[in-house]
Amino acid sequence: MSIALTHGSSPNRFTARVTSREGSQSDEFLLKRIADGDQSALRSLVGRHEVRVFRFITRLVGDRRRAEDLVSDTFMSVWQGAGRFEGRSSVATWILAIARYKSLNARKVLGPCEDPITDEVAGALVDDGPGPEDNLALCEQAATIRKCLRALPKHQAELLDLVYYHEKSIHEVALIVGIPENTVKSRMFLARRKLAKMLVAEGLDRT
Repeated sequence: MSIALTHGSSPNRFTARVTSREGSQSDEFLLKRIADGDQSALRSLVGRHEVRVFRFITRLVGDRRRAEDLVSDTFMSVWQGAGRFEGRSSVATWILAIARYKSLNARKVLGPCEDPITDEVAGALVDDGPGPEDNLALCEQAATIRKCLRALPKHQAELLDLVYYHEKSIHEVALIVGIPENTVKSRMFLARRKLAKMLVAEGLDRT
Protein backbone atom coordinates (compact mmCIF):
# COMPACT_ATOMS: atom_id res chain seq x y z
CA MET A 1 0.00 0.00 0.00
CA SER A 2 1.22 3.52 -0.81
CA ILE A 3 0.16 6.88 0.57
CA ALA A 4 0.57 9.76 -1.87
CA LEU A 5 0.39 13.50 -1.53
CA THR A 6 -1.57 15.64 -3.93
CA HIS A 7 -0.32 19.04 -5.06
CA GLY A 8 -1.99 22.37 -5.60
CA SER A 9 -3.06 23.19 -2.06
CA SER A 10 -1.28 24.71 0.90
CA PRO A 11 -0.13 22.77 2.75
CA ASN A 12 -0.04 19.82 0.35
CA ARG A 13 -2.75 17.37 1.33
CA PHE A 14 -3.18 13.64 1.18
CA THR A 15 -5.87 12.23 -1.03
CA ALA A 16 -8.72 11.50 1.34
CA ARG A 17 -12.40 10.87 0.70
CA VAL A 18 -14.27 11.07 3.97
CA THR A 19 -17.94 10.15 4.04
CA SER A 20 -20.23 11.81 6.55
CA ARG A 21 -20.54 8.50 8.39
CA GLU A 22 -16.77 8.08 8.63
CA GLY A 23 -16.40 11.70 9.66
CA SER A 24 -18.57 11.09 12.71
CA GLN A 25 -16.58 8.07 13.87
CA SER A 26 -13.94 8.42 16.59
CA ASP A 27 -10.24 8.14 15.90
CA GLU A 28 -10.12 5.02 18.05
CA PHE A 29 -12.86 3.34 16.03
CA LEU A 30 -11.13 4.26 12.77
CA LEU A 31 -7.88 2.82 14.10
CA LYS A 32 -9.60 -0.48 14.88
CA ARG A 33 -10.86 -0.59 11.32
CA ILE A 34 -7.36 0.20 10.05
CA ALA A 35 -6.00 -2.69 12.09
CA ASP A 36 -8.47 -4.90 10.20
CA GLY A 37 -7.07 -3.66 6.88
CA ASP A 38 -9.70 -1.04 6.06
CA GLN A 39 -8.02 1.46 3.72
CA SER A 40 -11.02 3.80 3.68
CA ALA A 41 -10.65 4.19 7.46
CA LEU A 42 -7.01 5.17 6.93
CA ARG A 43 -8.03 7.77 4.36
CA SER A 44 -10.51 9.16 6.86
CA LEU A 45 -7.87 9.35 9.60
CA VAL A 46 -5.38 10.95 7.23
CA GLY A 47 -7.91 13.55 6.14
CA ARG A 48 -8.60 14.37 9.78
CA HIS A 49 -4.99 14.81 10.94
CA GLU A 50 -2.80 15.47 7.91
CA VAL A 51 -2.58 19.26 8.16
CA ARG A 52 -1.45 19.36 11.78
CA VAL A 53 0.99 16.48 11.25
CA PHE A 54 2.41 18.18 8.17
CA ARG A 55 2.92 21.49 9.97
CA PHE A 56 4.38 19.73 13.01
CA ILE A 57 6.92 17.85 10.89
CA THR A 58 7.73 20.93 8.80
CA ARG A 59 8.59 22.80 11.99
CA LEU A 60 10.92 19.99 13.02
CA VAL A 61 12.75 19.42 9.73
CA GLY A 62 12.44 22.87 8.18
CA ASP A 63 11.70 21.68 4.65
CA ARG A 64 8.29 21.13 3.06
CA ARG A 65 9.41 18.45 0.60
CA ARG A 66 11.13 16.47 3.32
CA ALA A 67 8.02 16.94 5.44
CA GLU A 68 5.78 15.51 2.72
CA ASP A 69 7.80 12.30 2.61
CA LEU A 70 7.83 12.05 6.39
CA VAL A 71 4.08 12.57 6.63
CA SER A 72 3.64 9.66 4.21
CA ASP A 73 6.03 7.58 6.31
CA THR A 74 4.14 8.51 9.46
CA PHE A 75 0.78 7.35 8.17
CA MET A 76 2.35 4.24 6.70
CA SER A 77 3.51 3.42 10.23
CA VAL A 78 -0.02 4.11 11.46
CA TRP A 79 -1.30 1.63 8.87
CA GLN A 80 1.26 -0.99 9.87
CA GLY A 81 1.05 -0.44 13.63
CA ALA A 82 -2.66 0.19 14.19
CA GLY A 83 -3.09 -3.21 15.81
CA ARG A 84 -0.41 -2.40 18.39
CA PHE A 85 -2.04 0.82 19.62
CA GLU A 86 -2.54 0.38 23.36
CA GLY A 87 -4.73 3.38 24.09
CA ARG A 88 -2.38 4.98 26.61
CA SER A 89 -2.86 8.29 24.81
CA SER A 90 -5.23 9.72 22.25
CA VAL A 91 -4.76 8.59 18.66
CA ALA A 92 -3.77 12.15 17.70
CA THR A 93 -1.03 12.15 20.35
CA TRP A 94 0.17 8.74 19.20
CA ILE A 95 0.41 9.96 15.60
CA LEU A 96 2.40 13.05 16.63
CA ALA A 97 4.79 10.86 18.61
CA ILE A 98 5.40 8.75 15.49
CA ALA A 99 5.87 11.90 13.42
CA ARG A 100 8.37 13.34 15.90
CA TYR A 101 10.39 10.10 16.00
CA LYS A 102 10.64 9.98 12.21
CA SER A 103 11.48 13.68 11.98
CA LEU A 104 14.32 13.49 14.49
CA ASN A 105 15.74 10.43 12.74
CA ALA A 106 15.60 12.27 9.41
CA ARG A 107 17.45 15.22 10.91
CA LYS A 108 20.20 12.87 12.11
CA VAL A 109 20.61 11.33 8.66
CA LEU A 110 20.09 14.38 6.43
CA GLY A 111 21.21 17.12 8.79
CA PRO A 112 19.22 19.92 10.42
CA CYS A 113 17.42 22.59 8.46
CA GLU A 114 16.02 25.93 9.47
CA ASP A 115 13.49 25.51 12.26
CA PRO A 116 10.50 27.65 11.20
CA ILE A 117 7.85 28.96 13.54
CA THR A 118 4.50 28.94 11.77
CA ASP A 119 1.94 31.72 11.80
CA GLU A 120 -0.44 29.34 13.56
CA VAL A 121 1.85 28.94 16.57
CA ALA A 122 2.37 32.67 16.89
CA GLY A 123 -1.31 33.32 16.32
CA ALA A 124 -2.24 30.94 19.12
CA LEU A 125 -0.31 33.12 21.52
CA VAL A 126 -2.06 36.33 20.48
CA ASP A 127 -5.18 37.35 22.38
CA ASP A 128 -8.31 37.89 20.28
CA GLY A 129 -8.99 41.56 19.65
CA PRO A 130 -12.41 43.21 20.07
CA GLY A 131 -12.94 43.94 16.38
CA PRO A 132 -11.59 44.12 12.78
CA GLU A 133 -9.88 47.42 13.48
CA ASP A 134 -7.37 45.52 15.59
CA ASN A 135 -6.26 43.18 12.78
CA LEU A 136 -3.13 45.17 12.02
CA ALA A 137 -2.13 45.27 15.68
CA LEU A 138 -2.70 41.53 15.98
CA CYS A 139 -0.56 40.86 12.91
CA GLU A 140 2.22 43.00 14.35
CA GLN A 141 1.99 41.13 17.65
CA ALA A 142 2.12 37.78 15.86
CA ALA A 143 5.21 38.88 13.92
CA THR A 144 6.94 39.92 17.14
CA ILE A 145 6.01 36.68 18.88
CA ARG A 146 7.21 34.67 15.88
CA LYS A 147 10.56 36.47 16.02
CA CYS A 148 10.95 35.74 19.72
CA LEU A 149 9.89 32.11 19.34
CA ARG A 150 12.61 31.60 16.75
CA ALA A 151 15.15 32.85 19.28
CA LEU A 152 14.13 30.23 21.86
CA PRO A 153 16.05 26.96 22.16
CA LYS A 154 14.43 24.41 19.85
CA HIS A 155 13.35 22.12 22.68
CA GLN A 156 11.47 25.01 24.32
CA ALA A 157 9.86 26.18 21.07
CA GLU A 158 8.72 22.62 20.43
CA LEU A 159 6.85 22.50 23.73
CA LEU A 160 5.12 25.82 23.05
CA ASP A 161 4.14 24.53 19.62
CA LEU A 162 2.58 21.39 21.10
CA VAL A 163 0.76 23.21 23.89
CA TYR A 164 -0.51 26.31 22.10
CA TYR A 165 -1.02 25.19 18.50
CA HIS A 166 -1.69 21.47 18.91
CA GLU A 167 -3.47 22.11 22.24
CA LYS A 168 -1.84 19.17 23.98
CA SER A 169 -1.88 18.71 27.75
CA ILE A 170 1.29 18.38 29.81
CA HIS A 171 0.66 14.63 29.99
CA GLU A 172 0.28 14.36 26.21
CA VAL A 173 3.37 16.46 25.56
CA ALA A 174 5.37 14.18 27.86
CA LEU A 175 4.21 11.15 25.86
CA ILE A 176 5.08 12.76 22.52
CA VAL A 177 8.50 14.07 23.54
CA GLY A 178 9.37 11.12 25.77
CA ILE A 179 10.26 13.01 28.93
CA PRO A 180 8.70 13.11 32.43
CA GLU A 181 5.76 15.43 33.01
CA ASN A 182 7.71 17.40 35.63
CA THR A 183 10.41 18.03 33.03
CA VAL A 184 7.78 19.31 30.61
CA LYS A 185 6.43 21.63 33.31
CA SER A 186 9.85 23.02 34.19
CA ARG A 187 10.78 23.53 30.53
CA MET A 188 7.45 25.20 29.84
CA PHE A 189 7.99 27.52 32.82
CA LEU A 190 11.45 28.47 31.55
CA ALA A 191 10.19 28.88 27.97
CA ARG A 192 7.32 31.14 29.01
CA ARG A 193 9.57 33.23 31.26
CA LYS A 194 12.22 33.62 28.57
CA LEU A 195 9.59 34.43 25.94
CA ALA A 196 7.99 37.01 28.23
CA LYS A 197 11.34 38.76 28.77
CA MET A 198 12.01 38.86 25.03
CA LEU A 199 8.54 40.23 24.33
CA VAL A 200 9.04 43.00 26.90
CA ALA A 201 12.38 43.83 25.26
CA GLU A 202 10.55 44.07 21.93
CA GLY A 203 8.02 46.45 23.44
CA LEU A 204 5.21 43.92 23.71
CA ASP A 205 4.26 43.62 27.36
CA ARG A 206 1.63 40.86 27.72
CA THR A 207 1.27 41.06 31.50
